[in-house]
Amino acid sequence: MTATYTFDVFSSLDGFGAAGGDWTGYWGKQGPELLAHRLALYDEEQRMVFGANTYRVFAQMLAESDEDSDVRDAWVTRMRTTPATIVSNTLEEPLDWPDATIARGDAVEVVARLKEQSEVPLRSHGSLSMNRALMAAGLVDRIQVTLFPVITGQTGLDPIFRNAADFDLSLIERRTLDNDIQELTYRPSRHG
Repeated sequence: MTATYTFDVFSSLDGFGAAGGDWTGYWGKQGPELLAHRLALYDEEQRMVFGANTYRVFAQMLAESDEDSDVRDAWVTRMRTTPATIVSNTLEEPLDWPDATIARGDAVEVVARLKEQSEVPLRSHGSLSMNRALMAAGLVDRIQVTLFPVITGQTGLDPIFRNAADFDLSLIERRTLDNDIQELTYRPSRHG
C-alpha cells in the first residue's frame, strides 16, 4: 500500500502563493476557524516533505520571529515538530528543524520511494516547483488549496501552477473558514 501524498498550498484568487507590497501573512485574512483547522490538520500522524527552497524560507522566517509573531502560529509550531524529509542536493546537516532528514536525489524518485515505504500519509506545504514536478509524475494524490479572498495582480509572488501540466480535478472535500476563506481538496488526474 502506498502512502497518500497531499500538496497543501495557500493561494490568492488569482493563483499566487504570496504577495509583496503591504500584504501580511495569510493576506491578513486569517481568523480563529482557519487557525484551529490548520492546527487540527497536524493532529494525525504524517510526514512532511519540503524542497530545499521552502525549507530555507520556513527556517529563516522562524529564526527571525519571536514567540508572539504570527509566523509562530500553533499549527506552524506543530508542523515544525512533525517528522520531515527535505529533498535537497545542496543542504547539509544538521538542519534547524527537529526530526528532519535530508533526502538526496531527484524529487520524483525520492517521493516515489517515500510513498512506497512510508506507513503514514505525506504532506507538503508549499514547495511549488517540486510539487509541480511531482504532479507531472503522477505522485500527488490530493491538492489542498486554501483560497484567500484577495486578488494580488500587482503584487503577487510565486505563481502556484505556472508551467504546470494540464490536469482535470475532482473535488473531494470543501469547507468555508471564517466566512470567506475556502479550503478545496481535489484529486488530480492528468488531462488528455
